[in-house]
Amino acid sequence: MRVARLLAPGRIVVEEEPDPLPGPGEVVLAVRAALTCGTDLKAFRRGHPKMPMPTPFGHEYAGVVARVGRGVTAFREGDAVMGVHTAPCGACRLCQRRQENLCPDVMGRLMLGAYADRLRVPAHIVARHLFPKPDALPFEEAAALEPLACVAHSVGVLGARPDDVVLVVGAGGFGLLHVAALRAIGVERLIVSGRRAPRLEIARALGAWQVLDADRDDVDAAVRDATEGRGPDVVIECTGLAAGWAEAIARARPGGTVCCFGGLPAGAPFPLDAGRLHYDELRLLSPFHFTPRDVAAAHGWLSAGRVPIRPLLTAEVPLEEIAAAFEAMDRGEGIKYVVRP
Repeated sequence: MRVARLLAPGRIVVEEEPDPLPGPGEVVLAVRAALTCGTDLKAFRRGHPKMPMPTPFGHEYAGVVARVGRGVTAFREGDAVMGVHTAPCGACRLCQRRQENLCPDVMGRLMLGAYADRLRVPAHIVARHLFPKPDALPFEEAAALEPLACVAHSVGVLGARPDDVVLVVGAGGFGLLHVAALRAIGVERLIVSGRRAPRLEIARALGAWQVLDADRDDVDAAVRDATEGRGPDVVIECTGLAAGWAEAIARARPGGTVCCFGGLPAGAPFPLDAGRLHYDELRLLSPFHFTPRDVAAAHGWLSAGRVPIRPLLTAEVPLEEIAAAFEAMDRGEGIKYVVRP
């Protein structure tokens, strides 16, 4: 089979290797679609602590079961499936407290290698986080289960109300998925601030109430006008920039909620107005990854067609051209590319 490997920042190669065999509890998928993502782009640009190079690459996938390991009863050869790349142990203290997203096994046993003809899915993922794909759901949209699960976790901890005014900062993949998910749960007054006109048009198509160009518009003035001077009830920061975290805290109304979704590098400081945080009683959240409940919620949204994915899919590329897709993303072109083995 063919498999894409990230050898070093900026260098992806497609190599041949033997087809994988499933162990007990495992399945091997014939990958039908894999999606690029911002995390993989970061790894392509500068490396990633969870992806020691050289490494198999890719973790957003959907496919067809090609082989089934001993003891697997929930799936059989020919089943169309969709899944994520991690699963918690279910037994540690964090799992028992329903904080499975923080389980040591989540990052300790993550699965990579979706940019390939075949993908061996470990038993712990098969048991908890592999799902049937509905016939009506295209493989390329089913492959968005993992990022949508992350957004489901964020939306869940936010507790946004239908009458909230929500400011989403950043119109990349995760910012746009927040717009789609919040619209799906009934939030209508969504303001999106971002860069690049094509992305802002997608935000508008997904149902954003107002769209602001961060390079051309006075975002703070527009947000004040839209909220009668109060500020947004909720601010969701999706750029992953330290300045963005500080601006999110500055923009929320007194008693509002600030969601720092876009992660910063470990040890990165950011300016914090402690007076605002304390005297305005802001709620500061930093949701990470997802729980099994979030994966199930995302699967339900996709299966029911409640969260549109297609507007985020820029183009399709064959596996041999995966490097070109990441080079385009590095230039700021597109949002998510569909890789077809």
